[in-house]
Amino acid sequence: MRDPEPLAGDLAAMRVDYGDPLAVPTTEADLDESWVAGGWEPLLRNWIDQARSLGVAEPNAMVLATVSLTGPAPRPVARTVLCKGLAPEGVTFYTNYDSAKGEQLAADPYAAATFVWPSLARQVHVRGRTERVPAEVTLAYWQARPRESRLGAWASQQSRPVASRADLDRALAETTARFADVDDIPVPPHWGGYLLRPDEVEFWQGRRGRLHNRIVVRVDGANVSVVRLQP
Repeated sequence: MRDPEPLAGDLAAMRVDYGDPLAVPTTEADLDESWVAGGWEPLLRNWIDQARSLGVAEPNAMVLATVSLTGPAPRPVARTVLCKGLAPEGVTFYTNYDSAKGEQLAADPYAAATFVWPSLARQVHVRGRTERVPAEVTLAYWQARPRESRLGAWASQQSRPVASRADLDRALAETTARFADVDDIPVPPHWGGYLLRPDEVEFWQGRRGRLHNRIVVRVDGANVSVVRLQP
């Protein structure tokens, strides 16, 4: 086994202490069970809004994990997507249904999504079952997308191999020409939204000495429970 390549810094020594004014200040009160008394969705919405107001880039970005069943054993697969809808029922994102994530969700609908805002010392983990949103929900979001994004959804066979960037650009040029005289580009039949309907939402707040605050909201039908976890 070869020795690891040298790094600009020692990874083992890289850390910040949450609450350090020179690193990640955390002057807010400790995360408490009362913060989710009205449910998980208002607090998640509030944290996204606060991240946006503080200038966090793409505060609605979340790491989406699915399960791949194509190999000899199930394997987790993660990537970053954007949350495009938030309601008490769950979080919504959009993608190509024929993409890797779409095929994985068709085989196993369970997924997990993580929002992380390091500069605020906060994370939220949403875990549960996904389902496709109704066509009218997809259409409403599609009509709010820029024309370039609509063209890209038609041009890209998401997750499929492509020989070169030139081939991808050529596919976009052909798609652009195809819809040149179309003002309202329609939704591709292979594209739409998913609702991640959580059975568990965990809120994480960084604290000194890695003694972080963790509050989990567990949803079982009409039954909701709140549990504090050790860090």
